[in-house]
Amino acid sequence: MTSITSPRRVSVLVHILGWVTMSMVLLLLLPLSYRVDLPSVYWAKQIFLAILLLIIFYGNMLIFVPRILLKDKVGLYLLVVILGGVFFLGLTIYFENLSNLPELMFKAFNPDKEYVPRGRWFFGDLFVLMLYLLSVGVSTSVASVQKWQKDEALRVELDKQRIKTELSYLKAQINPHFFFNTLNNIYSLTNIDVQKAQEALLKLSRMMRYVLYENQKDETSLNKEISFINDYVELMKMRLSPKVHLNLQIEEPNEDLLIAPMLLLPFLENCFKHGVSGQKESEILIKMELMGKTLFFETRNHIFPLHPDSPEAKENGIGLVNTRRRLDLLYPNKHRIKFGKDESNNEYWVNLTISLE
Repeated sequence: MTSITSPRRVSVLVHILGWVTMSMVLLLLLPLSYRVDLPSVYWAKQIFLAILLLIIFYGNMLIFVPRILLKDKVGLYLLVVILGGVFFLGLTIYFENLSNLPELMFKAFNPDKEYVPRGRWFFGDLFVLMLYLLSVGVSTSVASVQKWQKDEALRVELDKQRIKTELSYLKAQINPHFFFNTLNNIYSLTNIDVQKAQEALLKLSRMMRYVLYENQKDETSLNKEISFINDYVELMKMRLSPKVHLNLQIEEPNEDLLIAPMLLLPFLENCFKHGVSGQKESEILIKMELMGKTLFFETRNHIFPLHPDSPEAKENGIGLVNTRRRLDLLYPNKHRIKFGKDESNNEYWVNLTISLE
């Protein structure tokens, strides 16, 4: 149901109130302060001025500003304004002379004196020109603000569409990236322990349900995300050798917080991709803490060179690049991420802080 307070009706009401106020102040207030009976022709002139100002205001706002000034034709616009002022003053003078207004006004103020034609009153014409410039100036400002508002609304809408499209594209890249990495792990496991491979497939099916349903949402429960992380880590543990020491410290949230789904997965993938060796001792740290609605996430792993022919070596860090982009889009000014390589320990570390408010 249409409301009386809809933006369009409010705009019309503001215009009406504005013109009523301006007409009362500029065209009625001063004449009513005169202590004489003004001729009816004078009030006809005031109505004539009000109609002209209305035409100038909306003609300038709807035609000249959008089609000339906002098209960067400033010189032509200034010429139109000057010619319009001359035309406006000329029409006013013509109306006064046609209606014999100067003589009628003289008799109204000086009933006992004989009218003698004189030159025009400079300040009267100046006042008329000021009314014209006021109408032009206000209408130009209104048209410029409306154009800026439309451009800003369009920019915001385009930004929303761009972000939505980009996020969909990033999700489409992350899902296959995760899926093929995990399948590769299970394939390796089938050559070692078939039973563990079957258990891994069951975990993968549960994880893929999460991917299919939760990843289509903008946000998911942090509890579900942590369950997904635990499943992923358990899946990875099945193929780890005793030389890999996994330090998992994940704090369960006390309240139902929301987070973008699968946001942390690429950091975990990076740990198991680069931090596992079959010959050397290694350690992987995965740590998550909560302080109120602020999440602190940390990973740390040793760095081992990948085999040049392995699928992982052929990837170009799609997951991490996309995750940083998703963080920029979903948590602008609400996250801080630091990462680097500790040369002394040959370790790669990531520190991520996200405000989930």
